Amino acid sequence: MNREDRYAYGMKVLEQVDGEAGARIVDSLADTSPELGHQVVAWAFGDMYARPELAPRERQLVTLGVLTALGGCEIELEVHLNAALNVGLTTTEITEALLHSAVYCGMPRSINATLVAKKVFAERGLLPVTNLG
Repeated sequence: MNREDRYAYGMKVLEQVDGEAGARIVDSLADTSPELGHQVVAWAFGDMYARPELAPRERQLVTLGVLTALGGCEIELEVHLNAALNVGLTTTEITEALLHSAVYCGMPRSINATLVAKKVFAERGLLPVTNLG
């Protein structure tokens, strides 16, 4: 595929997963770094996200874990929490993944990610979540 084809394919995948939120991120880069926006679409979604070896649900769980571990990724985390819901993860599965992340990346990052999840869940009318063990 040429550059334009990769972008078109990546945009299709991005829209399926992230919906409008992903497009807003790309649009927000247009006047500062249009090439970064292009790479997000063509490479991250067209090449990497579309690989068949992991299902979209699995990819989103990995993404949530990595963004939680990195910290300071609240904007991207919000987008990917919505994406996780879009690809079929439940609020319980998401909160359980964020809880599990506390073991490996610490309580503060797990709490921060969970508070972003709370915002996304509230916006989508998905509260409360009960996952008491």
